[in-house]
Amino acid sequence: METVLRSLLLRRSLPPLLLLACAAGAKGFLRDPGRLGQLLTLVVIGAAAWLLLRIADTVVEASYARYAAGNTDEARVRRVRTQVELIKRVLTAIVVVVAIAAMLLTFPTMRTVGASMLASAGVLGIVVGIAAQSSLGNLFAGLQIAFGDTVRIGDTVVVDKEWGTVEEITLTFLVVRTWDERRITMPVSYFTSKPYENWSRGGAEMTGTVFLHLDHRAPIPLMRAKLERILKDLPEWDGRSSGLVVTDTTPHTVQVRALVTAKDADDLWTLRCAVRERLIAWLAAEHPYALPRITTSPAPDPGTAPDPGTAPGPGPEGRPE
Repeated sequence: METVLRSLLLRRSLPPLLLLACAAGAKGFLRDPGRLGQLLTLVVIGAAAWLLLRIADTVVEASYARYAAGNTDEARVRRVRTQVELIKRVLTAIVVVVAIAAMLLTFPTMRTVGASMLASAGVLGIVVGIAAQSSLGNLFAGLQIAFGDTVRIGDTVVVDKEWGTVEEITLTFLVVRTWDERRITMPVSYFTSKPYENWSRGGAEMTGTVFLHLDHRAPIPLMRAKLERILKDLPEWDGRSSGLVVTDTTPHTVQVRALVTAKDADDLWTLRCAVRERLIAWLAAEHPYALPRITTSPAPDPGTAPDPGTAPGPGPEGRPE
């Protein structure tokens, strides 16, 4: 692992390291720096920031890869991945800000302006804090999500009645990829201020139901046996639990609920669809009387006699008696 880390670190750090060495060497050979020296100083600062970011990114990713390879707990791996992503973004923001500040301080005019700016830093900080209240709230919410373990990359969540998987978490927003490949971008403060469903919290196993509306004569015991046979043929069923009961009745139908379990939300959706399709096909082929139907009486034929007592019926020759 150490050999791979050194090789990866050398390969990624080589471009900024060469740029830094060339810029620093050229600046050292200049007798009259002038504007060229100023430009080389900016290049040195930028190359140093680039090198620092490459080193930090390589070390963090290698550490995460080593942790993920030696840990079989998927929830913990996703938690560490979320924290690693946010730590990388924080480090990147800090390095970029410091590099820009260092570049600005190389200009003599900016040093003079900086002294006056420090005098009003307190008032400016209050104004910026009020103006950026929402952004700062998202920033702290992102840190809370990263280290509070409330939601992680790869979790299956339901937000605003949309089901999907957390694809990306930043310091300010979170991306949820829905089942139909849409991306929903939401502020991270949503996940610290509003309720949502996290189906991966505490384990990815799930329990689902399949509801059928059938005739009162439906063969419930035979359906229980058929459900067990269907589940044994489906690889999505994890074998934890199953069952079939009548949960409700109406004047025309009964409501039958089949209960199934799966290892995650994707398998559960596939399992529910397969169970529903196979049960309906089996009932249509073996027990068609169990399917719901509306019983109606045919309309009277205009040529037939009306009900007794309402009008005289026709005689033997078609005349009223």
